[in-house]
Amino acid sequence: MRAFIAACSCSFVIMAVGCKTAPPEPDSTQAAPSGVAMAATGAGLSSPLSGSGTMGGSASGDPFNGVFTLADATKSIAGTGPLVATFDTTNGTLTCKLYDDKAPNTVANFIGLAMGTRTWKDPSGKWVNRPAYDGTTFHRIIKGFMIQGGDAKGNGTGEPGYVIPDEMWGGKHDRAGLLCMANRGPNTNGAQFFITDAAASHLDRSYTIFGECSPVETIHAIASVPVNGEAPMTPVTIKSIKIAREKPGAGGSGAGDGGPPKKAAL
Repeated sequence: MRAFIAACSCSFVIMAVGCKTAPPEPDSTQAAPSGVAMAATGAGLSSPLSGSGTMGGSASGDPFNGVFTLADATKSIAGTGPLVATFDTTNGTLTCKLYDDKAPNTVANFIGLAMGTRTWKDPSGKWVNRPAYDGTTFHRIIKGFMIQGGDAKGNGTGEPGYVIPDEMWGGKHDRAGLLCMANRGPNTNGAQFFITDAAASHLDRSYTIFGECSPVETIHAIASVPVNGEAPMTPVTIKSIKIAREKPGAGGSGAGDGGPPKKAAL
């Protein structure tokens, strides 16, 4: 059983990035107590749960002041139909349909980070506008549970400098291929995500589901790579994540080159 951690007290209305809590990772155990942040044995590995909340956790220096909408994220994406994220990895390609109708704020955040239009704080501490996921890895892999990525630090401790709230829409972690946010407690979603390798009902009501990926055979293959503990022995690299509409517009690739949206007033 993973030990309870209470590193500090945080407000979930205005989130303080300086608060040092467990890094964002889901728990592979079948019965985790709701609302409790938990940590794994081993550096940089943890397993918190989440709940529900309201929009946006602003942080000192965040040029968007915690607010980045689906309209902001998609204004340069041409075409019609569902939003799709294509993961080009060293172990194959994944195509993920995004649930913008169920988790619009989460999808907006993911798109903005993937395209570099949502400003984020890189590991050096600078606020940047560049694709946050390109060149990162699936740093945590548990066969029969999930594959986790999205950390610019590559060790499970990285965060984008702000947090966003959970979007619990009643989705069930009932199959492989579900794209979900990792977190370190209620309403502490940031950049890290995971894709289920199997059903994991103990995650219901705790982790936002914001898409579904295929083919599941590629997910199973990534989940089956040799690991040292939960870290892959050979890196599984996400070379890029491209965002497009299912039916791209004429004259465009679907993922525009437009700059960041207008920053929110402080």
